Amino acid sequence: MAPVLEEYVPGMIWLCSYGVKYFAAKLDARMTVIRLRDGRLLLHSPCEITPEMAQEIKALGEVAFIIGPSNFHYLHVPSAQETFPDAKTYICPGIEKKRPDLRYDALLGDEAPQDWADELDQVPVRGSRWMWEVAFFHRASQTLILVDLIENITDATPRVNWVLKLWWKGLFRMWNKALPAPEYRMGWKDKAAAKASLRRILAWDFKRIILAHGDLVERDARQVAENAWASVLGK
Repeated sequence: MAPVLEEYVPGMIWLCSYGVKYFAAKLDARMTVIRLRDGRLLLHSPCEITPEMAQEIKALGEVAFIIGPSNFHYLHVPSAQETFPDAKTYICPGIEKKRPDLRYDALLGDEAPQDWADELDQVPVRGSRWMWEVAFFHRASQTLILVDLIENITDATPRVNWVLKLWWKGLFRMWNKALPAPEYRMGWKDKAAAKASLRRILAWDFKRIILAHGDLVERDARQVAENAWASVLGK
């Protein structure tokens, strides 16, 4: 089945789940589309923009910004750029080293750019050896937007294959547990820096969490996040 956009927060946020393969494991990832107050759109962690997907997105408004939020979530940025050539591209630090050929307008930092500073907050998550990502907070909907900082794959998660189940159940023990990606859990090199980043995120007043892989977090979101990051926060 072709990926489709689904409205998540009425008039503000749309989501699109699409299949990905990581080595032999198959699961879904998620693109988030945010409509800013002026009607312009921000594509966060875009999927491949097929003609059909482009039509769905254009029906919502003008795409002004394309976001590569982590050094593991940038693959389809060029597809979005080709489809929406007038959009500015912002990427997480680290992507430019993995993909020096990728065109971008600016790196994401500690302060949100003027383009969305009135509506979205952001925090680069520091302290990891292998993974870097920038967390976002959409104030109007009280939504925290992550990619791999929390993964939530459960019995209810659709379209995961037996390899993913084997890894998550037997190797990583992450099945039915909302936790950071294995690359985070095995790769914290500076827990003090990581803790400072996570504390900044927890200062936001979020009620739900959008994440790239697994089930959305729509209840007890703050407690879920605190539990997921307990090993870094020292709880």
